[in-house]
Amino acid sequence: MSDESTPIIVHSLPEHAAGMYFFPPYITLAHLFHSPVDWGIPPRRLSNYQFQYVVEGSAEYEIEGHTIVTRRGDLIYHSPYQLHELRKLPGEPYICISILFHFGDSDYPVQRLLGENRLLGNFNGLAIEKKLTQLITHYHQPGLSHHSQCQGLLMELLAELSQWKQELETTTEGQHKIKTKMVLIRNHIAAHFNREMTHHELEELSGLSRNYIIVKFRAAFGVTPFEYLSQVRIERAKELAVQTNMSISEIACAVGYSDVHTFGRMFKSKMGTSLSQFCSALVTD
Repeated sequence: MSDESTPIIVHSLPEHAAGMYFFPPYITLAHLFHSPVDWGIPPRRLSNYQFQYVVEGSAEYEIEGHTIVTRRGDLIYHSPYQLHELRKLPGEPYICISILFHFGDSDYPVQRLLGENRLLGNFNGLAIEKKLTQLITHYHQPGLSHHSQCQGLLMELLAELSQWKQELETTTEGQHKIKTKMVLIRNHIAAHFNREMTHHELEELSGLSRNYIIVKFRAAFGVTPFEYLSQVRIERAKELAVQTNMSISEIACAVGYSDVHTFGRMFKSKMGTSLSQFCSALVTD
């Protein structure tokens, strides 16, 4: 039995916490787009936020009069009602992930999180790229579970991009130069994965020593340069196995191995299964 003379204490949120939480995002569109030969976006304004991630090729984006050349791995964004247009570069393909979203009547501080710079960075092979791919995969699946995962992935992306921005702002000029060189090495490996590569080649490319490259590359991407090379080759081999009728020896050659047995051992050591077993697991009766 309560004592009516005892005052009831109501705990309220501190004043600085007001408005801290927002409604979840509404995802209007999320898809992988293969652009036609003469495709482009004329000047327009959208009522949504937009992420545009370059999967392959390049294009020139213009946002409020500022021109940005985007290439593989680049992620840009623009805010609602910002004037923007896109032009493909001559002779270049353009494949992108495009995501449109908004927060209804909630004034979510996207620009405060991501900053004024519309080019957010290059995320080729990084976790952010994987989340973008996962998001569009879930978007095209029916059911509330997939819908919820889409929203969750988008919020994770906003948080990780904000963290990325903060790290860039607190990075010294020397650290930034080293990180830029690690991205250069990673992109070089991804572009030339189908031929022999040496540590000496990476040293000449970056101007850094072998051991220093290994330490800094692992710190930036979680693997050594040649572990990353193996990852790229494995992913490309899986793509070729699924999408073409190439033999295993042809696939091995296409991803940089002259000896199919060496390729087979590498694939099995990394994946725990042979390439033929991997393909068989994908086929259903």
